[in-house]
Amino acid sequence: MANKKIALVSGANKGIGFEIVRGLLQAGCRVYLGAREATKGQQAVAQLAALGAVHFLELDLRNQATLNTAAAQLQREEGHLDILVNNAGINVAGDGSPSTADVHSVEQVLQTNFLGTLAVTQTFLPLVKQSAAGRIVNISSPLGSITLSGQNDWGLLGYSASKAALNMLTAQLAYELRDTAIKVNSANPGYTATDLNGFAGTDTPEQGAAEAIRLALLPADGPTGTSSSSTAPLPW
Repeated sequence: MANKKIALVSGANKGIGFEIVRGLLQAGCRVYLGAREATKGQQAVAQLAALGAVHFLELDLRNQATLNTAAAQLQREEGHLDILVNNAGINVAGDGSPSTADVHSVEQVLQTNFLGTLAVTQTFLPLVKQSAAGRIVNISSPLGSITLSGQNDWGLLGYSASKAALNMLTAQLAYELRDTAIKVNSANPGYTATDLNGFAGTDTPEQGAAEAIRLALLPADGPTGTSSSSTAPLPW
């Protein structure tokens, strides 16, 4: 067990997060599967248990107490964290174009997707710093690209803004940690069929997970402070 990389994936009981856990297990990692609801999280762990060492952690991005408890458990059981994948996120009814989006709906999305992810990152960063070569992967979206948003009518201001803010977290944290072995990158799954979009996406969750898995397992000469999909870099 000592040579296994220790990974934590948030929002991992289904969809892309579930497939990221699967891929990291197949790569030989010891994975903590984070989910808000214990029953669903434990069910996901049971589905993946045959692939390797996988454990449930309760993580509610809007409840700091759950983050503190999970971090304390990881500190006791592992002493460090090699890989943090910030996958958890929401989309809500009421989001829309800048002229029509419900302000409360936009606030909800930003609270979870950006501020919640920031809280997770700050809580677990001390454990990542104890790794010999930490990796932080933020699950973003092409909708978070300001460049691409100026060329497309996506009509989801809150979700897009939350992912743009997440990209800012990636860029600034990568710079802050530039003199360490930690690498921080944004992974863009693309239009993946999940319940976030009513399963209307064109890519499978396995395809959506691929870039996050690659970035989580970057070698020492890999990049930091980047935004990319499985096919190409994406503009900020």
